[in-house]
Amino acid sequence: MMSYEAIIGLEAHVELNTTSKMFCSCRVVDSTTSEPNCYVCPVCAGMPGALPSINERAVEIGILVSLALNCEIEEVSVFARKNYFYPDLPKGYQISQYEKPLATNGYINIGDGHKASKIRIRRVHLEEDTGKLVHTNDSGKPRGISLIDLNRAGVPLLEIVSEPDIRSPLEAVNYAKELHSVLTYLDVNSGDMEKGVLRFEANVSVRLTGNKHLNTRREIKNLNSFKALQRSIEYEIEQQVTAYKSNQIILQETLGWDESNGKTIFQRSKEHSHDYRYFPEPDLPPLTIHDDWKNSILSTMPQLPHTKRAHFLSLGLTNYDARVLASQRKIAEYFELAVKLGSDKNPPVLPKPIANWITTHLFSIINEAGKSIDQIDLPPTHLVNLIDLVHSGRTNASSGKLVLREMCKTGDPPKIIVAQLGLEQTNDQVTITKTVNQVLDNSPDQVTDLLDGKDSLFNWFFGQVMQTMDGKSNPDLVRTALQDAIKKASYNRGKE
Repeated sequence: MMSYEAIIGLEAHVELNTTSKMFCSCRVVDSTTSEPNCYVCPVCAGMPGALPSINERAVEIGILVSLALNCEIEEVSVFARKNYFYPDLPKGYQISQYEKPLATNGYINIGDGHKASKIRIRRVHLEEDTGKLVHTNDSGKPRGISLIDLNRAGVPLLEIVSEPDIRSPLEAVNYAKELHSVLTYLDVNSGDMEKGVLRFEANVSVRLTGNKHLNTRREIKNLNSFKALQRSIEYEIEQQVTAYKSNQIILQETLGWDESNGKTIFQRSKEHSHDYRYFPEPDLPPLTIHDDWKNSILSTMPQLPHTKRAHFLSLGLTNYDARVLASQRKIAEYFELAVKLGSDKNPPVLPKPIANWITTHLFSIINEAGKSIDQIDLPPTHLVNLIDLVHSGRTNASSGKLVLREMCKTGDPPKIIVAQLGLEQTNDQVTITKTVNQVLDNSPDQVTDLLDGKDSLFNWFFGQVMQTMDGKSNPDLVRTALQDAIKKASYNRGKE
């Protein structure tokens, strides 16, 4: 039976965190909330005679990202005009880069710590964003109307183009997530895909497994979530495989993704590069990047996600925990500070329980509140002190979860909340043993059944002891005392 494999390449369009636009001094604003067409000048509006100038900060960010993606920085790159007509393109062309981009020949490693795949990056280039079309339904017009907002026109973009090394929708998502992490670690992009600051385009084709020939590809535009990226590629692969099995011809097309109906939709025939009539931008000089400038930017590079993951694995974390904790820079830094504070305790609070508390209990609270880890009033020292209270038996794990929630609400340290809520745990062996004996004495029939082999009653007795002590006794000490008492009862029974 014939099997097919997918050949996938991704293009990422990254809005850069700059204060001004790519080729003018207009302020960069959130186009989803700002008043339309209020941050526009003759340059980004495409007025005749208006001359562009290069945003130096955007270039520096482009170099930083390229270095993080293991790219070769071109000593000289050239801006070019990409000519096409669309209502949101006021100049009638987009200033981009073509034959001489900012950087080439990079790669990203994706996958877990045991099996990694290298996805090559063909090129990274700078360009300007387009304006935004807003489609409305006007009851007085049969087709409705489209409104144009130019606040986004001219915003600095970095386009990152992968080689077609991706072989599955899941691998595409892993690549996109890794790129997302790198960009947010560098603080050059907010990562808010819903607002369109990071958009992906997928080029998809399929071929018989083992075949080296590349078949016709189709491009899916403007994918602004990981879910949309995965589902659209899955759908397109299925469509193309079905077409080849039915001896249908695949046309090179540009597609959109209809999220509500879960399918791709035709937009236009796919253009070729010659359709855009690229030529060097006559109003901008070549961009020259000397080694001193490049090295200066390289010196500002923070630790990247893959380095953090490797470090977390060395601390004994699982691959899952290491990946989750390294996915966002603020989470990684929070965890690292907590680990440092934990190592100063006597006995130390180890990295593994810290990771467990963050990825389970703390993440649950954060997700419910719709906040990020830096938006809650919980310094790492409070978390470490809480874990220490639980491990030392001064409160139990169940109470610890309640204390954690209160800490996130009030910002108070754990000792104060434990005292306020009366959650101190009893470690008095004499009191625990006395309570165990009392519970056994009050339930002679159940003791007999337990000694006769009904082992499930042990948990019942355990629960009775914990309930009698209002859940404030150390469960490990209770379990040990209960086991000792039952052994004693069994011994005494044998002597009768």
